Amino acid sequence: MKLFAIRGGIHPDYRKELASDQAITALPMPDSLQILLHQHIGAPARLMVAPGERVLKGQMIAQGQGPVSAPTHAPTSGVIESVSEVTAPHASGLPLTAVVLTPDGLEEWATLPDPIADALTVAPQQIWDRVAQAGIVGLGGAAFPSVIKLHLGVQRKLEMLVLNGAECEPYLCCDDRVMREQAAEVVDGARIMAHALGVSRVIVGIEENKPEALEAMTQAAADFPDVTIQPVPVQYPMGSERHLVQALTGRETPANKLTADIGAVVHNVATAQAVHQAVRHGRPLIDRVVTVSGRAVRQPRNIRTPIGAPVSTLIDFCGGLVGVPARLVLGGPMMGQPLPNLEVPVIKGTSGILALDAEETGDAAPGPCIRCGTCVSICPCGLVPLEMAAFIRTDDLKGAANLGVTECLSCGSCSWACPSHIPLVQYFNYAKGMLKTKERERAKSEHTKAQTEAHRARLEKAAAAKLAAQAAKAAPGGAKSAPIARQPRADETAEA
Repeated sequence: MKLFAIRGGIHPDYRKELASDQAITALPMPDSLQILLHQHIGAPARLMVAPGERVLKGQMIAQGQGPVSAPTHAPTSGVIESVSEVTAPHASGLPLTAVVLTPDGLEEWATLPDPIADALTVAPQQIWDRVAQAGIVGLGGAAFPSVIKLHLGVQRKLEMLVLNGAECEPYLCCDDRVMREQAAEVVDGARIMAHALGVSRVIVGIEENKPEALEAMTQAAADFPDVTIQPVPVQYPMGSERHLVQALTGRETPANKLTADIGAVVHNVATAQAVHQAVRHGRPLIDRVVTVSGRAVRQPRNIRTPIGAPVSTLIDFCGGLVGVPARLVLGGPMMGQPLPNLEVPVIKGTSGILALDAEETGDAAPGPCIRCGTCVSICPCGLVPLEMAAFIRTDDLKGAANLGVTECLSCGSCSWACPSHIPLVQYFNYAKGMLKTKERERAKSEHTKAQTEAHRARLEKAAAAKLAAQAAKAAPGGAKSAPIARQPRADETAEA
């Protein structure tokens, strides 16, 4: 299969060897789980349980609401201790509502939906419903509700499903281990999703630095001519869905468009395995594989972790920390979020937990821009980071938007390559956040204006109707009130 070059990109020290040879190990059930109601893109799930209630493993405890949302399920059986606010696994450290569950150790399952044995022949609606009920979201990190992407075949003319096994971020190897250890489930899940999308072709893109995963997936797909396992170059950010599709097909996704607009829908390999579990076994998404790595971790591992487990329990399971880490990261070092503390919970989008020492972070004080153009040459989106940053420094967000800042992937390639150590990606994330805020404020202002104008129009219409009625009364020959007939007096009646 012919491959195509992608623009820019970098080749950081991947450091996957710290954990890549460690098989997936199940985390012992923690004493307490904090299951966030909002751990996906879209509206938070609506609570369905109350404190003091006993729940079963796999039971839905929060229902998705609105067009973009996902339900949440109990990772084990136990008692709901409280519904309270906990620190979000995000740099902001803001509080989010969580169901606090105390496991009872019984692992008693709820009644699960029946398996769909003929998953490749049933109506796509059945697959959509099952994926939605299972609370499956993108496990590559974006946590976008998967059922919405499975509907894209209704809205667009699709040609293929692309399964993302690139896993281009340094340190992370959870997808690698899933492909090595559950290759058959990944391939089956991919074929189920292809059926739901209405496409007959699946391409699995895997970076060449994962030879064991390539071999396992090739063997699992050997009997299915509709599934192609394709090695792709080791080049960050190959895991970006736009760039993976471009490398595999030569098609470039236009600005403000989706890969679906050029015929391809992209899902993560771990998401495919979750779809297999939901469709073939009725099992909801209640756990995931997390890479715990970094040189400040005593024994890096890949851990099958229940959703809601405190990060501290994963660190302890890895033998604890070596000294005080210079940085704690949720996700990968390029696009991950700094951890506010170790007590935040694992969520569906948690692919990694990194404890990095000072040498790994390579922190240095930023200097002035020397206009070397390095950031321009390596930007995978063809943007001009140094010019966008100059606009943002002067708070000229419109200027940055005109240069395409909203098309930035936040991949961090520019910051990594900058010889002056300027945190360019932080500028762009700030600008994108502010532009979104301004857009929301503009939309709110327009809505308020429209409501005010509608209210004024109603008042004017009512006033006009009142004036018209008064004018009709006053006009000659207009409607007048009939005189009230006088009743005759008693003496008048007698005289008559």
